[in-house]
Amino acid sequence: MNASPEPSAPRTILIVDDDPGVTETFQRMLAMEGYRVLTALTAAAGLKTAETAHPHAIILDLRMPLADGLQFLRMLRSKPNQVDTPVAIVTGDYFLDDKVSAELRSLGADVRFKPLWLDDLVSLARKLLKSSN
Repeated sequence: MNASPEPSAPRTILIVDDDPGVTETFQRMLAMEGYRVLTALTAAAGLKTAETAHPHAIILDLRMPLADGLQFLRMLRSKPNQVDTPVAIVTGDYFLDDKVSAELRSLGADVRFKPLWLDDLVSLARKLLKSSN
């Protein structure tokens, strides 16, 4: 009797954005594609979730109160088990300072601009998850 292969567990993506509408929309869009999606409304909550849930990829807002996306990314990369987690920064700020852009790239983040439509978001998720293999 041949044992059928175990179905693979869904890939986990963490969305960190201070706008509940964005987190809910991204969560619904990615869940429809079969991903397990976790959300956080603050950088601190996102870091805690990343540490406990070990997501396969993170989609992160750049402009958040208290700790922004760049600070989140610095703290994430300081953790040995999060050095290689694929991260995309999503922002509505089309005029990023060159120094900020360079630091984001040096920390391994892909930068995308809002709005992200369904196809854009799914394509981004696939790209991030492909690099996590």
